[in-house]
Amino acid sequence: MQSLGTLQVIGFLIAATVLEASGDATIRIALHGYSGMAPARVGLFLVGAVLLFSYGTFLNLAPLEFRDVVGLYIATLFIVWQIINFAFFKTLPTLPTLVGGTLIVIGGAVVSLWKA
Repeated sequence: MQSLGTLQVIGFLIAATVLEASGDATIRIALHGYSGMAPARVGLFLVGAVLLFSYGTFLNLAPLEFRDVVGLYIATLFIVWQIINFAFFKTLPTLPTLVGGTLIVIGGAVVSLWKA
């Protein structure tokens, strides 16, 4: 993480989490939103698979040690997941989700930023 700037690391994390959460949402739509429409479902499964494959490839090719940013990744994933959930499904997080998410974000910061 020392060789990359903070903005670059955040950019990698956001890109990876957007790919992951979008891929998951697309698969969820294919599973539950298109009963009986086989071509649309197959297309959505393929799009979801490409997004998830891209996420895995992107994250593993990123020039940073995942162990150094795993906490921030989980915190970023939580935030992006809420945004994607609203964008795809028009669902706002509940109060327990917001409280738990706050703990996730705080925990992610502790894990990634606390230097022993």
